[in-house]
Amino acid sequence: MRVVIVTESFPPDVNGVAHCALQTARHLAARGHDPLVIAPAAAGTATGAATATDSGSWSGSDSGLPYPVVRVPSLPLPGYPQVRVALPSRRVAAALTAHRADIVHLASPFVLGVRGMAAAARLGIPAVAVYQTDLAGYARTYMGTGEGTAWRRIRAVHSAADRTLAPSTAALRDLEEHGVPRVRLWARGVDTERFRPSLRDAALRRALAPGGELLVGYVGRLAPEKQVELLAGVCGLPGIRVVVVGDGPSEPSLRAALPGAVFLGRRTGDELARIFASLDVFAHTGPYETFCQTVQEAMASGVPVIAPAAGGPLDLVRHGSTGLLVEPRDATAVQAAVSALACDPGLRAVYGRAGRAAVESRTWAAVGDQLLGHYADVLRDRTAVAA
Repeated sequence: MRVVIVTESFPPDVNGVAHCALQTARHLAARGHDPLVIAPAAAGTATGAATATDSGSWSGSDSGLPYPVVRVPSLPLPGYPQVRVALPSRRVAAALTAHRADIVHLASPFVLGVRGMAAAARLGIPAVAVYQTDLAGYARTYMGTGEGTAWRRIRAVHSAADRTLAPSTAALRDLEEHGVPRVRLWARGVDTERFRPSLRDAALRRALAPGGELLVGYVGRLAPEKQVELLAGVCGLPGIRVVVVGDGPSEPSLRAALPGAVFLGRRTGDELARIFASLDVFAHTGPYETFCQTVQEAMASGVPVIAPAAGGPLDLVRHGSTGLLVEPRDATAVQAAVSALACDPGLRAVYGRAGRAAVESRTWAAVGDQLLGHYADVLRDRTAVAA
């Protein structure tokens, strides 16, 4: 099968859209299919096509990937340079034609994905759109309004697809309630070999908490929609050290809001896995997650999770079994949950083991095969309509 993945983000970007697109392309190549990726050019990345031969995760260059990548010109988003927005380019339609695509996979379509959708429609190629970003929530966070406009955009883009894939039951429900047709559930995988409890590192723990403090970690973008400032009360708890992993526009204000917290910046790969496994509690604060990959990575690392009872975490965290779900946007609830786990090492261990067991079957290979099933359904439906 010849698949073109049009994604709004791709490594070296570090976010859920980029990681999922990378894993999808990697799985297609491993299963003998023929993927091609179209993505915005990152800072310092040449546009055009790059081919690759080495399998494995992204290693710092498109030339380390076992499939071609077409980069289109892009600009950094004003005020948020970690996010790049693709510029208009004829490369999208040209790449679909040259690759002789059987199906187009649109990863979180909004700007580049819309062009991919239009090109696929003109060429008569079926398209699967993967919903991954709560644009309505972002509009509410950054502008205080505009949710209706965001949903109209989402509905227009996804209604043109042969199938929309939602990452969680909450996201699926939101899409259907806002009039998006042909929605199916497709969750995300987790690398259970990379993220594992055995990577817990005593030396790292001593470096982060020289006084033997309990380590409570957050991993993700440092941006307003993530509401990391809700950990401020946790910083004031005795015997607790907050560890923040990630970067973004909110970092300066968060350094002021979280006294005593350790900011490690962006970390990836095996280094990130070692940090996850060395935490005592993982706390996620963002209420707009359509899935929340870092929750799965914490669970795979054997770490109990605290997350808001909203969006993707509702599917991932079993309250009172693998972690605790708290009222969204409630700093007092986050602090109380941390306190409850901090004083009970036995409960932390039970939650950690249960979390690991819950995700062991959610490998990227298993999830990738489910995606292939969705592709097959779409192609079969198109064939039936044509007949």
